[in-house]
Amino acid sequence: MIAIIDYDAGNIKSVEKAMLLLGEEVVLTRDEETILSADGVILPGVGAFGDAMEKLHAYGLVDTIHKCVEKKIPFLGICLGLQLMFESSDEAPGVEGLHLLNGKILRIPAEEGLKIPHIGWNNLSFPNEGRLFEGIEENSFVYFVHSYYLKAEDPTIVKAATEYGTYIHASVEKDNVFACQFHPEKSSEVGLKILQNFINVTKEK
Repeated sequence: MIAIIDYDAGNIKSVEKAMLLLGEEVVLTRDEETILSADGVILPGVGAFGDAMEKLHAYGLVDTIHKCVEKKIPFLGICLGLQLMFESSDEAPGVEGLHLLNGKILRIPAEEGLKIPHIGWNNLSFPNEGRLFEGIEENSFVYFVHSYYLKAEDPTIVKAATEYGTYIHASVEKDNVFACQFHPEKSSEVGLKILQNFINVTKEK
């Protein structure tokens, strides 16, 4: 069973729908016992960094997420979910993220002709081998919606990257922790393959 953390963020239902399409049992929950007994946990989200951290604290989910990672349960952050997993974001100065991994969330720099937010399909390069991208060809396209991007402190955890006015760390993996800035649930067959690869990781435990 995959637990999808429900903290009133956008896009949670489309992640649930994609996992059901793959034949996986899923539950939307903020219950600690359910999350800690899951085979895998997903933190999706669309919205603002500061508001999201406030909700995670209000629902008592910050400690639960840390316990989940410490228990080595496969954990996947998607879009805002990825951003929340790092130290801080330019979007909400002074607000501390979950700090599961080291890195900063920066605003995509303004550039003539570059639309922000970045909405649309971009191709991925694979600087390091990652389990989410097994069986996926380099330069495959995935769907992004974001104004802020990750700069991870440790380049070896970066498994996929893209260019949009700057070099964007699009996906990371460290031990049982995974994250994608793009939306695999909206990225057609490539995205479903990425989610299937995450499901496969949860079966390996």
